[in-house]
Amino acid sequence: MSRMRLIGMVLCCLLVVPVFAAKDKKTRKEPLFGKAEASYQVTSDALKGATFYLVSGHGGPDPGCIGKYRGKELHEDEYAYDIVLRLGRELLKRGAKVHFIIQDAKDGIRNTAILKNSKRETCMGKAIPLGQIERLQQRCDAINKLYRKEKGSYKRAVFIHIDSRSKGKQTDVYFYHAPGSKYGERLASQLQKTFRAKYDRHQPNRGFRGTVSERNLYVLRNSTPYAVFLELGNIQNARDQQRLVIPDNRQALANWITEAIVKDYKKK
Repeated sequence: MSRMRLIGMVLCCLLVVPVFAAKDKKTRKEPLFGKAEASYQVTSDALKGATFYLVSGHGGPDPGCIGKYRGKELHEDEYAYDIVLRLGRELLKRGAKVHFIIQDAKDGIRNTAILKNSKRETCMGKAIPLGQIERLQQRCDAINKLYRKEKGSYKRAVFIHIDSRSKGKQTDVYFYHAPGSKYGERLASQLQKTFRAKYDRHQPNRGFRGTVSERNLYVLRNSTPYAVFLELGNIQNARDQQRLVIPDNRQALANWITEAIVKDYKKK
C-alpha cells in the first residue's frame, strides 16, 4: 500500500465528536449521496441550529479545470462535487441544515479514483447557463433566496474549487473570504489553522503553506451569507492529484473542513 494512500486512510478517521447514546441516533436519508451512502445517522448536535449553503465549482456545461492522470482526464467539477457531498454528509451528521446548491441526480458519493465527467449538474434543479456571469449569478440567487427564508444566526456559504497551474507547481489548500468580512475571515483562518495542525501531526517535516486572503470574487461579493472559498490544489500537479484521486483523501478533506467549521461555530 502506498504511503499516500496510507496517510489518506489515517486522515479520514481523525474527526471525533461527542455522540448521543445509540438509542438516540436518528437515521436520515439524502438521495444525492447515492444508493450506497444515502442513509446516515445524526450522531451529534455539534452543529444544531447552523445552516450551510454548499457550492461545488462549475458544473453542467462547464467542467472547470481539466488535468491528466494516467492517461485519464480529471475534471474539476466532478471532484469538487464529490468533496461537497462528503462535506455535507458530515455536517448533517452533526445536526446542521445543509443545502446543496449544485446537484447531480445520478452521481452520488463515489469511491473511485477517476470520476467520469457528465453535464447533468443543475443549480437546484435548474439548468446551469454556459455564460460565466449568468452561471455565477444563478447560484448566488439560489443561496440568497434560501438565506432570506432561514432562521438562525449561524449561516455560512462554502465554495469548493480546484486550481490549475503548471504541472511542477505543488500547492496546499488555500482559503479566500470577501473583503471586509469579519466572520468569513474568521472561518477561513480556522480552516487554515486546522489544516496546518493536521499536516504538522501527520507529515511533520512537510509544513503547510496554505494561505488566507481576501478576494473580490463574484460569488463572495454577491452572496449574502458569510462565506469562504477553498481552492483544494493544483489539478495539474502529480502530488496534488493524490489529494483528489484517492477517495480516502477526499474524505479527509471533508473531515478537516467539518472540524474547522465545528470550532468556528462554537465561537458564535
